Amino acid sequence: MALAIRRATPADAEVLSALAERTFVEAFGHLYPPEDLEAFLRESYAVERQRVILETPGYAVWFLEDDGVPVGHAAAGPCGLPNPAVRPEDGELKRLYVLAKYQNGGWGARLFQAAMDWLQADGARTIWIGVWSQNLGAQRFYARHGFEKVGEHTFPVGRVVDLEFTLRREKAATPA
Repeated sequence: MALAIRRATPADAEVLSALAERTFVEAFGHLYPPEDLEAFLRESYAVERQRVILETPGYAVWFLEDDGVPVGHAAAGPCGLPNPAVRPEDGELKRLYVLAKYQNGGWGARLFQAAMDWLQADGARTIWIGVWSQNLGAQRFYARHGFEKVGEHTFPVGRVVDLEFTLRREKAATPA
């Protein structure tokens, strides 16, 4: 395996769409009725929607690639989570998915770090993450990186409404 991380471009919209669907289904597809899952995937990961994300300033996506084939991705941008403490300048890790075959080798952490570095390229800022309440592994990972639970919100996939935890890592204090 020759693994590498690279920033996605608008030309990657179709590949991002397919990978986002594949990773979501691998991680969570078993939780939803097929018709609800299909409708969610069609709306959330449509090629044109991915192209808009990739073309919009203030958003970024990275691929983890194995010999040029994407096997994971991370997405970041302005925070859109429903929490009254969110400020306009806050950032959000919107997605972090790595295919199961590539997990537990440290590459997910590297992909995470690429997004964190980009989110803080112009200086420290508060970062938010939404994580499924039952995804204990992800919660432990984010806790190790300084994120704390500060609220809850819902995440609908068709008729199924998941409970999500809202996590936040405060902006690092600037040395005096």
